[in-house]
Amino acid sequence: MQGDIVSGVLLPLILGFIMFSLGLGLTPVDFRRILAQPRALLVGVVCHFVLLPLVCYLMLKTLGITGVFAVGFMILAACPTGTTSNLLTYLARGDVALALSFTAIASVLTIFTLPLLVTWSLGHFLGAARAVDVPVGMMMGQVAMVLGIPVSLGMFVRHRWNDWALAFEPRATRIATGFFVLIVVLAVVKNWALLRDNFATLAPFALVLNITMLCIGFAVAWAVRLSRAQSVTLGIETAVQNAALALVIASSVLKDDTLAIPGALYGVLMYAGGLAFALAMRRFTRY
Repeated sequence: MQGDIVSGVLLPLILGFIMFSLGLGLTPVDFRRILAQPRALLVGVVCHFVLLPLVCYLMLKTLGITGVFAVGFMILAACPTGTTSNLLTYLARGDVALALSFTAIASVLTIFTLPLLVTWSLGHFLGAARAVDVPVGMMMGQVAMVLGIPVSLGMFVRHRWNDWALAFEPRATRIATGFFVLIVVLAVVKNWALLRDNFATLAPFALVLNITMLCIGFAVAWAVRLSRAQSVTLGIETAVQNAALALVIASSVLKDDTLAIPGALYGVLMYAGGLAFALAMRRFTRY
């Protein structure tokens, strides 16, 4: 019963607040700004929505990771970029405006892409019968509820009570960060035995995936001659995931806590890789 309350009520509420805090930092201008830099957006979409799931899948196949853990990593790869990417972009002296815009667009696109990729992953790694239990339409609705509606509400509050929203946003971000830590702790506590038994295999995979995507995102953006600031930003946006959403999808939508283990691990380790990348870009690259 306690697990049902955590998975069915507490996790979605926490994620809702996290996404609400993201919405407080967004305005329609952030979306319109993308029209002024469509090339950077296109590169980001390709890196985040195509290369990330593809690289994750190829790594899983290469290392022989299968079953629920493979699905867990694919769920993570299907999630939008995390709000922490905006902070890391600032630390790396990247393009914060692009980071905000891409985070907003990625959150919207994920409502449609995540159910498709997760349903495919369930069928591929666990068998078609399991996938049938997760209709795409139902998952789209649930993702919209925990992602789209809170962001929209945050944007409405920002529009209606701008001064209050601007004053509250830094505090909301800190609260959201604390809530995210709580989500990870709950996932670890509930699945400690599985985490302990599989840490040696899953943790290196999560860290290597994170570092690989940081480098790929930066390299692809640099190769198509985007600016240094935009390249750094897209490297971070490609690799920093909304791990809280991955945990909610696993525990509340699919109702399988084992699927949450990869997301919990990645959600912790991505900070180590992301922070190292941000500090390296800040120190060793010029504007």
